Formats: sequence, structure tokens, C-alpha cells
Amino acid sequence: MKMNTMMNQACNLSSGTVIKGKWNGETYTIIRLLGQGATGNVYLADSKKGAVAIKLSENSMAITSEVNVLKHFSKVQGSSLGPSLLDVDDWKVDQQNILPFYVMEYVQGNNFLEFIRNRGIEWVDVLMLQLLTNLDQLHQQGWVFGDLKPDNLLITGPPPKIRCIDVGGTTIQGRSIKEFTEFFDRGYWGLGTRKAEPSYDLFSAAMIMINAAYPKRFTKKAELEGSAQLFEVIQQHPFLLKHNFVLQKALLGKYKSASEMKADYVHLLSSETKKERPRIKSYKTQKPSQHKTQSAKKSQPQVNKTRRQAKSAKKRKKTSGILETIVILVGVFIIYSLYVFHYLM
Repeated sequence: MKMNTMMNQACNLSSGTVIKGKWNGETYTIIRLLGQGATGNVYLADSKKGAVAIKLSENSMAITSEVNVLKHFSKVQGSSLGPSLLDVDDWKVDQQNILPFYVMEYVQGNNFLEFIRNRGIEWVDVLMLQLLTNLDQLHQQGWVFGDLKPDNLLITGPPPKIRCIDVGGTTIQGRSIKEFTEFFDRGYWGLGTRKAEPSYDLFSAAMIMINAAYPKRFTKKAELEGSAQLFEVIQQHPFLLKHNFVLQKALLGKYKSASEMKADYVHLLSSETKKERPRIKSYKTQKPSQHKTQSAKKSQPQVNKTRRQAKSAKKRKKTSGILETIVILVGVFIIYSLYVFHYLM
């Protein structure tokens, strides 16, 4: 009963509630609820340092575990794996009840799916490359994110940058995943275990792409194998179909590392870009033949010469338009390449 009372206190904090740390003495004023999870609730609060996020839980072990994760991530230079840890303390609710809490950076931005809805599904490519970079850092440190889903991804910026938040499901590699959401869980789809390993996160990353194409999500059909159902929805959506090779490998657990999946992803995007470029070779092979034709016809009557000049002018105009298009496309490709190099690598 005592535990329930404490949890109710944490779940129902109203705006204006003041939390004072027992040991560090810092004061935080609750503004509103940000999210609810299996291990506790996160609130937006005001502090002397400005807006912060504060997580309270009756589960002191869960708080300790998450604090250790955030401390570990803070040692990774340039990491976007989690918000910065600002304070850890206990809140004396009353004479009998104490709630542990920790305070972290308040990351402002748009939810992953909101961002894609506003900007277009093409942005999935840029964000997924960033996510795979973050996951590779995380996996090299010996951790798995676990509960990887759009709700735990925020897009900050400009320039748009993906941030991983809510590290409650982060698990040391080799252990069992402690938190998961069915749609993004390979165990739910019958495509693997819930062992904490890089391939578990990469399955979830593929499901995030599918969720971007199907925002309302869907449930597993009893009459179909999980792989058959997922491959079917990929085939039915043009964006996912272009990424079919990478998606299927991730869903089937064929990738051993995020860097391996990222390399395939970059190769896929590079191949698509090459396919969309105009062919320059055909123009170069035509130019000498046009010159020969014009030289051979110099002896023809003046009327034919006038017609040839008009036709030649028309071709030059068309060629100029093609060259202009090529320059624009190459420029866009260079800008995108610089963006990927500067912000993703």
C-alpha cells in the first residue's frame, strides 16, 4: 500500500508542485508531464538553470541503472545517445515516503514521426544514417538501446539532428531486453530472441522505417509468418520497396553491426543517385558526328544552309538546357554529400 501511494504521488504531480532534493538541495517546479514509462514518469520542470526534464520512480534500482547509463554516455565525445545528466537526488514526499529522481537536459524538438509527416518521407534517409551512427557508438560501448521506437527519438536543429532519449530500456549486451514495444520487437514478429545484441536494435531501426511509411502501425496476423507479413508491406510501399535489400537483411538479423547496415544504406543511396543522373556520354558521342555532317554539307544551296543553322541553334539551346540540368543535379549531390560527411560521419 505504501508503494502504491508513492507511485500515485509520482504519477499525479500537478503543475506548480515543488520538488526539493534531500541531499543536493536543488529545487524544481513541475510544469507538465512529458511521458510515462514502465519505470517511472518524466516531467518538464523549471529550475535555476532553466527548463529541465526530471524523472521520478519508486524503483530505486531502475533510477540507479539509468543514471549509470547516462553517465557512461556522457563520456562518449560528440555523442547524441542520450540527454545530459544534471542532478541525482531523493525527494522527501512526506515524513514517511521518499522518491528517488534524476534531472537531465530537456531536449526540445519534434517527434520522429511528426518530423517526417511535416518534411516528407525522403528525410528518413538522412535521419536513419544519423541513427545508425549513434547506434554504432552505443554498441561499441557494450550496450543495446532496447526500446528503440519513434517515441524515443527527437529531431532537434537546424540542421536536423536525431537525438535518442529515454534510456530506460538500454541494456548491457548479452542480457535480456528489459523494456520493449511490440511493434518494434523482433520477438513479437517471431524473428529472433530478446537477447540484447546489435541485431536487436537494427531490427527496430528497420521497423522505424516501416512505421514512417505506415504511421498507424498494424498488428501481426495469426495466419502469416512475421517475415512474410513484413515483406508484403514493404512491397506495397514505393519508398520501402527502394530500400528492400537493407530492410530485409535487418529484419532477418543478417547485420552484425550498425556500421555494416549503414554501409549498405549509403551504397543504396549512391546507386539511386547515379540512376537519376542524366547520361552525359550520349551527348559527347553526338557532337563530333554533328560537326562532320555540317562540314559535309557546306557545298549545298544557301537555303539548306539557313535551315541547318536554325536547326543547329535549336540543338544548342537544347544542349544548354541539358548542361544546366546536369550542373544543378551535381550541385545538389555535392551539397548532400558534404552534409552527410559533416553531420553524420
